Amino acid sequence: MSYIDGFVIAVPSANRDSFVEHARIFDTIIMEQGALRIVECWGDQVPDGKLTDFRRAVQATDEETVCFSWIEWPDKATRDAGHARMEAMMKDGTFAGADTQMPFDGKRMIYGGFAPVLELGGK
Repeated sequence: MSYIDGFVIAVPSANRDSFVEHARIFDTIIMEQGALRIVECWGDQVPDGKLTDFRRAVQATDEETVCFSWIEWPDKATRDAGHARMEAMMKDGTFAGADTQMPFDGKRMIYGGFAPVLELGGK
């Protein structure tokens, strides 16, 4: 069964095009590290909750849109190896020529790795 990295971020709504371009650049690199699929989603219907919600989780302002993304890896070992290679690329300057300016506040990103326990449908 695959392994999933999940992310929730708040992106200034005016930065939608920059967000998509940033994702296009870095998601291509992630795919080169062995990811099977990456999905970047722009919030369309993100309701306020009674106790908590996506907006509060990332401290989104009225001028920001909540985005939800995930990366599907074939397994955790491939994900861990891919992460290690990307960390090395960041340290050795491989990304120096790329536009690495994040169009959002990375400090408010929530993320984690998840091992699927049930999967229905699919391809």
